[in-house]
Amino acid sequence: MTYKGYSANIEVDLEAEILFGRVLDINDVVTFKAQTIEQARQEFQKSIDDYLEFCQELGQEPDMISV
Repeated sequence: MTYKGYSANIEVDLEAEILFGRVLDINDVVTFKAQTIEQARQEFQKSIDDYLEFCQELGQEPDMISV
């Protein structure tokens, strides 16, 4: 899935019964978890928005690796 130029990979954790996602192609670590695909999409978008806001508060450029 993609959002604002960022992509994420989602894995299933069968023991915890959750979906676990990580934003790809950046050096910073941005993760999220959910119980449904729709919730994963929402959590991914929220994580990106939070990350971009955090970078703005710090006065630094968000990390984005061009592929």
